[in-house]
Amino acid sequence: MLKAGIRGEQSVEVVYENTATAVGSGVLKVFATPCMLALMEKTACDSVIPYLDEGNGTVGTQVDIRHLAATPIGMTVRCESELLEVDGRRLVFDVKAYDDAGLIGEGTHERFIVNNEKFQSKADAKLHVTP
Repeated sequence: MLKAGIRGEQSVEVVYENTATAVGSGVLKVFATPCMLALMEKTACDSVIPYLDEGNGTVGTQVDIRHLAATPIGMTVRCESELLEVDGRRLVFDVKAYDDAGLIGEGTHERFIVNNEKFQSKADAKLHVTP
C-alpha cells in the first residue's frame, strides 16, 4: 500500500561523465547539479514502484532542491528519499544527497502516478500535431 514513510536509497560514483564539465552545467570536474537531481528523481521513483498497480508509474512534476557542496571525481554520492505525502495521485518526497564528507544536497520532489501506456500515447500524439 502506498503511504507516507516509504524510503529509497541509491548511490552513484562520481566519474567524468557526471561532472559539470561533461554535462555542460559548468566548467569544473565536480558532480553536476543536473546529475544530483536525476539521482534524486530516480531514487524517489524507484522507491514506490513496488507499491503501484501494474501498468502504472510516476512522472516528476516539480523539484525544489539546493546543491550545497561540491563532490570531486572518485567519491560516491548516496541519495535518500522519503515519501512525505500521498494526495490522490500526487506524491511528495523529501530528498537528500550525501558524499563521504556529509550532506551535499536537499529538497523536495513531487511526482504523479500515471498509467504508463496512456501517458506515453498522449505524449506520442504530439508528434502528429501541426502548428
